[in-house]
Amino acid sequence: MKTILVFGAGKSATVLIDYLKTTVSEKNWKLVVADANAEQAKAKLANAPNTEAVEVNVTDADERRMLIESADLVISLLPPFLHIHVVKDCVAVGRNLLNASYVDDTIRNFEAEIRSKELFFLCEMGLDPGIDHMSAMQLFDEIRTKGGTITSFKSHCGGLVAPESDDNPWHYKISWNPRNIVMAGHAGAAYKQNGHIITKEYARVFEDCPQITIDNLPAFAWYPNRDSLSYMPLYGLEETATFIRTTLRYADFCKGWDVVVDLDLTSENDLELVKQCRSFSDWFAAKLNRIEGRDLSLRMYLELYVPEASHDNILEQFAFLELDSTEQLPAGIKCSADILQHRLERKLALQPNDKDMIVMLHEIEYELEGTHYTINSSLVVKGEDSLRTAMAKTVGLPLGIAAKLVLEDKIKLKGLHIPARREIYEPVLEELKKHNIIFNEKRNS
Repeated sequence: MKTILVFGAGKSATVLIDYLKTTVSEKNWKLVVADANAEQAKAKLANAPNTEAVEVNVTDADERRMLIESADLVISLLPPFLHIHVVKDCVAVGRNLLNASYVDDTIRNFEAEIRSKELFFLCEMGLDPGIDHMSAMQLFDEIRTKGGTITSFKSHCGGLVAPESDDNPWHYKISWNPRNIVMAGHAGAAYKQNGHIITKEYARVFEDCPQITIDNLPAFAWYPNRDSLSYMPLYGLEETATFIRTTLRYADFCKGWDVVVDLDLTSENDLELVKQCRSFSDWFAAKLNRIEGRDLSLRMYLELYVPEASHDNILEQFAFLELDSTEQLPAGIKCSADILQHRLERKLALQPNDKDMIVMLHEIEYELEGTHYTINSSLVVKGEDSLRTAMAKTVGLPLGIAAKLVLEDKIKLKGLHIPARREIYEPVLEELKKHNIIFNEKRNS
């Protein structure tokens, strides 16, 4: 009996677990879900046949290794700082591994050993990264087969709140790891636009975000997502004049978050300052006062540094988060990022009947036989509720489908990969259509 081991039963795991419950029942395989919270794992498995929930301390080498040794394939939905433990053990024990995390230098250090042991490690197999890679590569391969040359590629993706559940001035609710939201943009950004390499440090990532429209939805703003340049050789687009990967938000969010960044509210390095604060208002005042070394209100700060047209919206956003509350800071708070995350989790939570929304758009321009063509390929997915979210669906299903294909020996690749190969993207995208994850294309010449 083949066994799939999933580490993590959090926000993004719900639909993956549902898919795998059905799969193991049909195939007479076994599914083991390991989480620090065994009750959470049990609730998601709901006593389904051929499944088991296990409590695990993923930092315990013996517990972790025993579970991995008993599996045929491992899926990790752990945070990156814990994920490396699973990577090391899968390499050592000799187990295939799937995850939705970015390929970083840590996992690249194992690339030669993964290849020599003929293992298959598939990273970036979620939404963004994941579905974005697969859907874009399918279009690129189609264009190249015709003899076309791609001149511009812009890929936008955002996890958003659906319009019918949008009821706060940030126009945002949390559908995935809240720490990732707090730390968004921290690495800065690099991309290519009209033949020029552009780099942005963190302080500038959310400045003057351009707006786009998709289908009949409200306008969105985009900010550049990490290092787009590293994907150019992976896509075979080194000579393309424009190459940008972005994250989508509603426009007001970007304007407010630019202030959050400027006020240093996402810092993980201000332990001494936070240690001196007793309440949220103490902390927020300390952050404002550091701007000019004197007492400032938020309104005074805005008058000094932010265009007037945005003032009322930003004041409303910050009032909504209640960052100037006299409430005592919770125990365990160490830095500003902790404080902000605490506030976001409480004020921007998805309510039980709320729906989230995934929006993706590829803007492609190419030349073929002297004619200029454009393709706009868009995806809109709405969640069912706060548990079976669009985020959980679009992150989880690609992982589940790939796991099935590997165990069925329909993906035969070895080594370290992202889903940019035809052997991966064709069958996965085909099955995603059965789950209503379907792109809408508009083509012009």
